[in-house]
Amino acid sequence: MKSSLKALQNVSKRYQQHLLSITKTGQLTVSEWSLLLAISDGINTQEKLAQTTTLDTSTLSRQLKRLLEKGVIHKQSVGKDKRQLIYSVADQGTDACQIISQNYDKFERKLFDQWSTEEQNLLKILLNRLENSLKNT
Repeated sequence: MKSSLKALQNVSKRYQQHLLSITKTGQLTVSEWSLLLAISDGINTQEKLAQTTTLDTSTLSRQLKRLLEKGVIHKQSVGKDKRQLIYSVADQGTDACQIISQNYDKFERKLFDQWSTEEQNLLKILLNRLENSLKNT
């Protein structure tokens, strides 16, 4: 039997592969999708996005630029000197999010189709406990 950490590593790799495939259906990367979800949740300035995503400024700027080029977000200059930017989700971004979310939901249903509610709840408890242990290590 594999160690818990080795099994977790294998699960993580497979999950990332599935996630990459799912986000491609909306013509986005996993990172772009995560950023788009944050913007759709009202986290709409570069400062707020940097805090939420823990991305450095240059990486965040590059990802925002790609989302703008793809037409999935808009930016608006505000403030006295128009240097503050507010980001919002464009219609194309909403469509991409819906496609990806639908495919993600299908994946999740298929993955846990044979699991009882009790088993799913136990997994959530154990994963939350593991996450907390990692934070404290």
